[in-house]
Amino acid sequence: MSDYILSCCSPADLTKEHFESIDVKYICFHYFLDGVEYPDDLGQTISHEDFYARMSAGADTRTSQVNVSEYVDFFTPFLEQGKDVVNVCLSSGISGTINSARNAALILKERYPEREVYVIDSLGASSGYGLLMDTAAAKRDEGLSAAELAEWLTANRLKLHHWFFSSDLTFFVKGGRISKTAGVFGGLLEICPLMNMDNLGRLIPRHKIRTKKKVIREIVKKMEEHAEGGLDYSGKCFISMSACPDDARAVADLIEQRFPRLNGKVLINSVGNLIGSHTGPGTVALFFWGDERVD
Repeated sequence: MSDYILSCCSPADLTKEHFESIDVKYICFHYFLDGVEYPDDLGQTISHEDFYARMSAGADTRTSQVNVSEYVDFFTPFLEQGKDVVNVCLSSGISGTINSARNAALILKERYPEREVYVIDSLGASSGYGLLMDTAAAKRDEGLSAAELAEWLTANRLKLHHWFFSSDLTFFVKGGRISKTAGVFGGLLEICPLMNMDNLGRLIPRHKIRTKKKVIREIVKKMEEHAEGGLDYSGKCFISMSACPDDARAVADLIEQRFPRLNGKVLINSVGNLIGSHTGPGTVALFFWGDERVD
């Protein structure tokens, strides 16, 4: 039993059962669906399927991050148990929640001076952030102390690759990430943007690829180029998808063919309702360990 708690934010997009199996605690963000607030509780309150169906039907969505008082309430029971906390936050490149966590840690240091709350920027999102947490839990179980794990996470987080594509630009246009004109032409030309997360944890469009079939091949090619060990990659591979299981399965099948030494089968999760509020349906994201992200 470790003498500290490992925790993260709900947009790490693992299942409730997965978090429980690796003993990682999580704090829920919030989202609004047609003006009603819900916790981003891994699809427990509103299933991912229902959420994306409502988005496709025209429901309005917006999101809010975790505030300082929520982090104080989240951390306090662990500190009262005599535990330190290693908390890994959603990327600062897409959310300001890390500032809330850091401010909460300062407040709690005054109340519990003998305890430590380490706040780490994941520089990641969705199940890539989840893969970071899955690996961090394994490192904890190997015996790393809280301070050692915080150091390991900071040193290795940029080796976790995040690649995304979307076959539906509707919500990228709605959110202002793609212009309306680009969205119209992209739809007509069957453009599927291929994006990744840079070394500042921001989602960056990299390539405009025509047709879903080609972008599926290209996203797997990125793994071939960047995975640790190339085609001999022996780590885990996670995928998350938003209401497009066939597309995710096509990517997973190709990866399992190309990477025979994978640690288990490719794990496919849903893009959670928080992240999905911005991407909408039709997004597939691929995550693996590789060379360090440099831009």
